[in-house]
Amino acid sequence: MPNSLMYEEDYFVILETNQPEQIVTALELEEKLKATLQQLKPEDLPSDLQRFDTLEAQVKYLIDTSCELDLGPGEYLQWYAVRLEK
Repeated sequence: MPNSLMYEEDYFVILETNQPEQIVTALELEEKLKATLQQLKPEDLPSDLQRFDTLEAQVKYLIDTSCELDLGPGEYLQWYAVRLEK
């Protein structure tokens, strides 16, 4: 039987254009995604995000289904769940 630790997503590494990699908590990732989405025009959001009415729903959807947000040519924001303990 798999260890339940394999499915915990308490920490994430964030990779962003022209920034050093960051290790953040799940809450910090949510805040980062909220801030990033608020800077985008609604029409520039990926089509799968446009169907959600709230910013919180968009962020939850991204964390649950993706590991990258397209920010335009040459720009990126990626996140990956990491485990800090053995």
